[in-house]
Order: sequence, then structure tokens, then C-alpha cells
Amino acid sequence: MNENIPLFLDALWVEYGLSDNTISAYKTDLKQFSAWLNKTNKTLITCESSDISMYLAERLGQGISARSSARFLSSLKRFYVYAVREGKIIKDPSAVIEAPKLGRPLPSSLSEKDVEALLTEPDTNAALGYRDRAMLELLYASGLRVSELVGLKLTEINFRRGLVRVTGKGEKDRLVPIGEEALVWLQDFIAQWRLVILGERKTDFVFPTNRGSGMTRQAFWYLIKRYATKAGINSAISPHSLRHAFATHLLNHGADLRVVQLLLGHSDLSTTQIYTHIAKERLKTIHEKFHPRG
Repeated sequence: MNENIPLFLDALWVEYGLSDNTISAYKTDLKQFSAWLNKTNKTLITCESSDISMYLAERLGQGISARSSARFLSSLKRFYVYAVREGKIIKDPSAVIEAPKLGRPLPSSLSEKDVEALLTEPDTNAALGYRDRAMLELLYASGLRVSELVGLKLTEINFRRGLVRVTGKGEKDRLVPIGEEALVWLQDFIAQWRLVILGERKTDFVFPTNRGSGMTRQAFWYLIKRYATKAGINSAISPHSLRHAFATHLLNHGADLRVVQLLLGHSDLSTTQIYTHIAKERLKTIHEKFHPRG
């Protein structure tokens, strides 16, 4: 491997404290490009802008996504900033290379039928199953982020008003309605099954694990994947899928986009507007109802 790569990776770790996964991604990108350059007797230090363009074109021909190529180019540009700073090269060959244009990915969502199937999978005759059902009901009813769900505290629930107060991105607080169905599951869980899980232990987390601690996002991800498999849901699913379903189904049933923005905790309406592209049922209904040739 080009000796400049490990030196660059060490500098990343020391100067920026990047995670092992991020550093590993840089290593993979640079190592693959270095191996490609070796075929033409060039190195990362001696390559030119035309070499980078040819490599990107070859990746495109192989069907590698624009997003993956954009990540590679980001790795390369950062490497050359380091190389120029260290005096290894005078001119950055990646400076004139523009990143591939990326289309904004549509969030994966679930149909209302899929959501119903998912919600009914937990065994509500067991304490942990009842907890899981309450979590899924609340997630779908409120559109919380997974971090907001697993980090929810008892003091952040107002049962009388049917609201939860969560602190989202940017440390911004928002109030979100729970909904009647989810409120019933939540009240019953806290009144009975939560105490069964905790025993003599104490915690402020609404949804404790069987060890009496708060649940991690990763643990909930595995949990929802397991229930999706049991429910026969074959599409890719993540905890965020229920948040997407929450937004999409609200729009399908006529909710105002700005209301959905507030419920999701988006600071910018453009972030919420992506859901209008997948709220197909509502758009089709509006077209049929109001277009003269609908």
C-alpha cells in the first residue's frame, strides 16, 4: 500500500478524532484508487486530474452509484489537502474535479397494511412484548426519531394532554401528540408491565431493557427488524421507516405540510417536502377531484 495512505490516516485520527469506521472508509477508497493507478505506473502523488476523471468514468461504467463516487472523491480531496499541506505535492489534482450530482433519496416507507402487521407482531402477553408494542405504537403515532424514543423519560410525558416533550436535533424542544391508541398502550405499559421488567430497579427511562437500563438505538433496530421479518415485510426497514410512514400517512389523509414539519421537528420545510413525493395516494385523489380531465 502507498506509504502516504497510513500517514494520512494517522493524521486524520490525531487531528480530527474520526471514528474507526470513517477512517476505514477513507482507507478503502484510497487503497482501491492507488491499486488502479499502479496499473499505469502512477501513484497518488504523481497522478493527474485526468487520471481521477478516468477512474470516476470507469466506476460509472461498472454501475457504481454516484453517491459512492461522491464519497470516494471526498476522501481523495481530503487526502490531497493533507498532501499539499505536508509539501508532498504542489498542486491538488482533485481541485478541478466536481462531485457527481446526487438526487435526493426518497425515504423508504411502509403501507398502512404493513404498519398494522408490524404493530401486532409483539407478544403482548409478556412484559417485553408489551413494551415493544407500546414503543412501536408511540413511534408510529408521534413520528419520533429513534434516539428520541429510546431516550424518552417519564417526566416528558403529559398523559392528561396526551403529549410528549422531546428534545430533537439542535437541542430544540417540541411537543408531539401521542394519539389515543398509542396513549392507551403507553399508559397500560407504565402502570403494569414496566414494573414487571424493572422489579426493584429504578430508572427514568420509559422503555427499560430487562437489565433495567435504557435501550440503545442499535438494540431497537434489531428489534424492529425481527418483527418485520415475522410480519412478512420484505422491503428494507429500519426504525426510521415508521417515522417516514407517520409523515407519509398524515399527508395521504390530508394533513398540512407545515403541520407535519412541526411534528417531525424539521427546522426547514424543504426537508419535509420530500414526503410530498411519496404521498401518492393523496396527490392522485386531488388530481382526480380538481383537474377537469381527472
